[in-house]
Amino acid sequence: MDYSVRSILRRMLPGIFLGFLVLLAVSFVGDLRQVAETVRNFDWHLYPFALLFTLVNYTLRFYKWHYYLGQIGAKGIEWQESLRLFVGGFPLAVTPGKVGEALKAVWLNQRSGVSVERGVSVVVAERLSDGLAVLLLSVFGVVSYPQYWTVFLTILIFGLSFIVITQFRPLAIWFWDIGEKIPGVSKFVHNLREFYEGSSVLFKPLPALIAVGLGTISWLWEGVGFYLILIGLGLKPGIQLAASAIFILAFSTIVGAVSALPGGLGAAEASIAGMLALVVGLNATLAAAATLLIRLATLWFGVGLGLVVWLRYPYLLGLGREYVTGTKG
Repeated sequence: MDYSVRSILRRMLPGIFLGFLVLLAVSFVGDLRQVAETVRNFDWHLYPFALLFTLVNYTLRFYKWHYYLGQIGAKGIEWQESLRLFVGGFPLAVTPGKVGEALKAVWLNQRSGVSVERGVSVVVAERLSDGLAVLLLSVFGVVSYPQYWTVFLTILIFGLSFIVITQFRPLAIWFWDIGEKIPGVSKFVHNLREFYEGSSVLFKPLPALIAVGLGTISWLWEGVGFYLILIGLGLKPGIQLAASAIFILAFSTIVGAVSALPGGLGAAEASIAGMLALVVGLNATLAAAATLLIRLATLWFGVGLGLVVWLRYPYLLGLGREYVTGTKG
């Protein structure tokens, strides 16, 4: 796979364009004029708190990322540099299937010498542990709405199966031995070994429990932010609304992830708006306004933070003296 900056940026452009179209489509679904009026009447005093809870999510996920780096042997990276790599990866979420996030593995290789394949294992572990975390947050809602069981169980089985496979070394060795005998495949066996070695460490019981635990708490706070947005739109506060907000945001995150669309664009928005109508009983206008506000406070807020990091530290894009010399700035 081409991990060059130019290739990754090229993959981002359709995602950014799709994001614009999705936001526009959501607005029209709820009647553009009425949605705009609803957003204007939103209690904007609550929005900074929603952004704050998104930052809490990012902070806890950063701790997980930095913990993972230590687990795969990426020593000597100060937390400031680690944070730059973590936040700098946010815009890469708008590439198809989030494959652009593999660029973080390239950055990690340049700054620490850890192989790209081991770095990719960290990216995969991030996504998988986040997926299991949001599954935990959505489990009670899924019990109440059995039509979501198929998606829930499919992702759960896939995630747990991957973890089990990484801990069964004889099976991995068997695959490597076969791969080395197949022309055209043998040259990739070393890369697969490196990826496996990283994954096998990250999915040991203790690291996996720590990662999923941090992920569950972090995504819970983002759900609380969504709850505040719903209150800001005039909904009555209460435990039922809070639980619904957390369930809807968690499950729509899963839907967006499995869609393989850039940033889950389209799939996540449709899921949020549809579930707001089904679970909370909102009309199309309120559902559209809530969807716009939460996606701006989560996905696009993160993309904006990442772009700021790119501007501040251009060596991440292969620009400037730091990139050439390897100096940490």
